[in-house]
Amino acid sequence: MTGSRLIVFLSSCAILAAFAGQAQAFEFKDVVDKAKALAGEGYEPPTKAPDFLINLGYSDYQSIRFKPEQSLWRSGKSRFQVMMIPQGSFYSHAVKLNVIDSEGVHAISFDKAQFDYPNPELAKRIPADLGYAGFKLTYPLSDKGTQNQFLVFGGASYFRGVGAGQNFGLSGRGVAVDTGLPSGEEFPAFTEFWMERPKADSDVMVVYGLLDGPSLTGAYRFEIQPGKSTKMDVTAKLFFRDDIEQLGQAPLTSMFFYGDNTLRPRGEWRPQVHDSNGLLINDGKTGEWLWRPLVNPADLQLSYHHVEELDGFGLMQRDRQFSDFQDNEARYDQRPSMWVKPAGKNREGWGKGEVVLVEIPSGAESNDNIVAFFKPAAKVQAGESRRLQYSVAFGEPDITAQPNARAVRTFVGTETAKGDSAEVLRLIVDFKGGDLSGLHPDAAVVSQVGGGEGVEVIEHFVEYIEATDVWRLSILAKPPSEKLLTLRGILSMDGKAMTETWTYLLGPKTDLRGNSQ
Repeated sequence: MTGSRLIVFLSSCAILAAFAGQAQAFEFKDVVDKAKALAGEGYEPPTKAPDFLINLGYSDYQSIRFKPEQSLWRSGKSRFQVMMIPQGSFYSHAVKLNVIDSEGVHAISFDKAQFDYPNPELAKRIPADLGYAGFKLTYPLSDKGTQNQFLVFGGASYFRGVGAGQNFGLSGRGVAVDTGLPSGEEFPAFTEFWMERPKADSDVMVVYGLLDGPSLTGAYRFEIQPGKSTKMDVTAKLFFRDDIEQLGQAPLTSMFFYGDNTLRPRGEWRPQVHDSNGLLINDGKTGEWLWRPLVNPADLQLSYHHVEELDGFGLMQRDRQFSDFQDNEARYDQRPSMWVKPAGKNREGWGKGEVVLVEIPSGAESNDNIVAFFKPAAKVQAGESRRLQYSVAFGEPDITAQPNARAVRTFVGTETAKGDSAEVLRLIVDFKGGDLSGLHPDAAVVSQVGGGEGVEVIEHFVEYIEATDVWRLSILAKPPSEKLLTLRGILSMDGKAMTETWTYLLGPKTDLRGNSQ
């Protein structure tokens, strides 16, 4: 064989080898194909963990600890490592875990020896083939020598994330189905994950997930980048087995027990207790930023916020001072905010619709009682599919890049109006930042306030509060008897809006209205 022919032959072999490697590579399409095939089959719920694990108390379950030295990729040079989550308590079923590397796709086998157990009796009852409930990702957020947990996939379709220096709080979900409806909520779950092993110097990691539920299946791709804020680019393809009355895209779940705008429960000494204190929405067509403080209602409460073209929404934790909570254990002041922003060509699936807020009555801080999601205007029908792209960020409230002044405090109290024996409500809203910054205290800032059906707005005015450098909106409003109190307010100057739109909703049975039951 001549030299020139040998070169051609070797080049052809290299090309064939490259194509063979590409053919064996795992990609998003592989998960999509699995989800599509699964949607054509009848739903089979995942096998539950043994009863003795599901019935474990919270403290007993927490005492089952993964050994950090057993972390996946610990012996390599990757900055990312993976810790496994044991089944038990709320984590009621196993999830298949796989690794994608240069040698192909490999299943991760369960190993009970990777965990420390609180006692030998529990350890010996753990089946050798039990399986993992999910995984935690770690990365050196603070310094090169310390692996920090920053993202957790575990429990149904839930995932939780933090930015640098934060504590875990609210969660995201793959999808929500009929949340808050009388028919009852469905909880689809991730049943399998594939984790791409990152290169040694990479600060980005890719995870694929397969989701299954009675009414739908789904394929997900998460491109994850930890840092000051943890960011994920999400691509999803959903396949529907059944019609769905209320599809929730990019759902968020959080906790609001009480805050500045509520009464403090009897016996509680902490000023506030919450993971998030408000819902923020940005309508890309109108440009409006809308802020809705959260409440812990007496009855289940669903609010529908219409948007012409969603540009973003999220649950925010705007209270960032230790003095806001005085809780040295929970450190609610270090809980993250979470922001969802539509992406993709023409933002397919993110046009006209409603951002839905579900507020569930709760008597304890251990309950996640807040859910927010986007409900598309187009109805969901069996047999169809939808592709979604969006980004998710966990971090400080400034992850939204919001330009205008924000409502940093909402206070609510009762008064008696002149000449009226009926109680009315005094609502105080403090705005700060944006175009309000640096204004002279005598600047001609004015308030615009409107009430919903049956609400009488008796007065409203605005003043500058030098002590806290805020512009304070004061509203006196009379709520309708046995009906919701709904209000909207904004500050403007010379016809220009200076702030986001503050909105509020208060049910008739709240203690603040003297009608608690």
